[in-house]
Amino acid sequence: MTTFKKLILGSVAGIFAVGTAQAADLPVKAKAVEYVRVCSLYGAGFFYIPGTDTCIKLGGYLRVDTTFNGGPHGQPAWNGDLGQGNRYRDSFASRSRMAFTVDTRTATEYGVVRTFGQLDWSFTSPSGSVRDVGTTSNGQQINTEYLFIQFAGFTFGKSSSAYSTPWNGYPGNLSASLLGGNNTDTGLNNIQYTAEFGNGVSASIGLDDPLSFNRTNVFNLATTSAAGVVTLASLNANGVGTNAYAGVHAPDVVGRIRVDQAWGLFQISGALHEVNASYNSLTLGAANEFSEISGHPESKWGGSVMAALQIKNLPTGAGDDIKFDVSYAKGDTKNVLGVSGSSPSFAMFGSSGSAYQSVGFGATTDGVYLPGAGGTDGIKLTTAWGFRGAFNHNWNPYWSTSLFGGYSSVRYDGGANDNLGGAGTTSAKGAYCAAFAANHPGQALVGNAAGAYSCNPDFNVSQLGLLTRWTPVKNLTFSAEAQWLHLDQKMSGSSVFAATAPKPTALYEFKDQNTYLLQLRAQRNF
Repeated sequence: MTTFKKLILGSVAGIFAVGTAQAADLPVKAKAVEYVRVCSLYGAGFFYIPGTDTCIKLGGYLRVDTTFNGGPHGQPAWNGDLGQGNRYRDSFASRSRMAFTVDTRTATEYGVVRTFGQLDWSFTSPSGSVRDVGTTSNGQQINTEYLFIQFAGFTFGKSSSAYSTPWNGYPGNLSASLLGGNNTDTGLNNIQYTAEFGNGVSASIGLDDPLSFNRTNVFNLATTSAAGVVTLASLNANGVGTNAYAGVHAPDVVGRIRVDQAWGLFQISGALHEVNASYNSLTLGAANEFSEISGHPESKWGGSVMAALQIKNLPTGAGDDIKFDVSYAKGDTKNVLGVSGSSPSFAMFGSSGSAYQSVGFGATTDGVYLPGAGGTDGIKLTTAWGFRGAFNHNWNPYWSTSLFGGYSSVRYDGGANDNLGGAGTTSAKGAYCAAFAANHPGQALVGNAAGAYSCNPDFNVSQLGLLTRWTPVKNLTFSAEAQWLHLDQKMSGSSVFAATAPKPTALYEFKDQNTYLLQLRAQRNF
């Protein structure tokens, strides 16, 4: 028994000694792990980046669009194969897109420092005509919508213009092609400053890079100009010419004054835009191709103004509102025909009782010029005006509807036969119609009422649409939009000409055109 007790006590003592030695060898206790903390300073969804005082929010959406009788993102059938209605047209087009956004904010003695970026990954129905071998894309796209820094009232980078409204080109529509005003919803490179005066009153001024977003076309309406001799052949059969814009020499100067309060929003915006051209001689194969010695017209400054209004708290229901804006431009047509991409020129074909088919043209430009004797005295700026708006109604928390529309008008100054064939100044309309006649025989001349057609490049575009949304659960919405578009073109009569292939050389009647589209969307925000 004594021997057994000694053995037990010795074992306990050994275990204690070993335990003491092991305890002495343990490292210093590690610091507690710093878990992610919620940041409540800037709204829901923000959290602190561990180890910093910077808050970050990750988000985005996944969206699937299908458009019938239109482009992948709701572009109407206003030109190309869709406008022709030929066998190469796609009856529907689809696009799947995921957008990823990163928003960081840090409180400083100068105010909040913010950075924001949005990248889009898309797969679109392969684009390009099947008859153009090698031009069809595989539909894969990566786009950058926004990338900017905000600090002490300044914004630097790719963001919406200071000229734009908060809703840009979307007062209540789904598609990216509602005309009638400005749209910079995918951002453009700019520098802007915003001053807040309190009570919702603010003013902004900015410098925008116009190259990627705010240019349409400058048409040189002559192919050669030498010793006062002008050859008119620069417009194609669809009434569109080669873009002769020069390089960017100056940024657009933009600004706005805004009142944003509980009742709604009111805004006045203004923009200055330089319209410049390359050279007088643009003829391929000429002795002095694109030659500097041919000279060039002097640059001109155009611009635009916009008034916008939003009315909230309508008696029709909670969350209902009206959004509306009106625009006028001279040499800055993109701020009236504002879409997410390039402003369209119109070439729409339809039926006719007196010709092979009917056609409606509408050439979108910031200005035109005709060098040489009897030409214009420099660039003639194009005038445009328009309006658009929407009434947005919530039936209940799950269903909502928007009724929207827009109207745009493009005008070329002067008359169709201004100084045609003589010396002196020719108006924009006179110069355009002289070039148009080179590919469209039979234009009525001065004192000749027997011409096959009368030329007038002016046009109007009307749009009306209805959008209905269903949100069965939070952040998941299914939408359907139907839209009608009417091209009111000002040509009259008919002409035999060779329209863009596969259209044949035939007699075409100049006539107003209509088109319709249906766009369906499923979108999940996160």
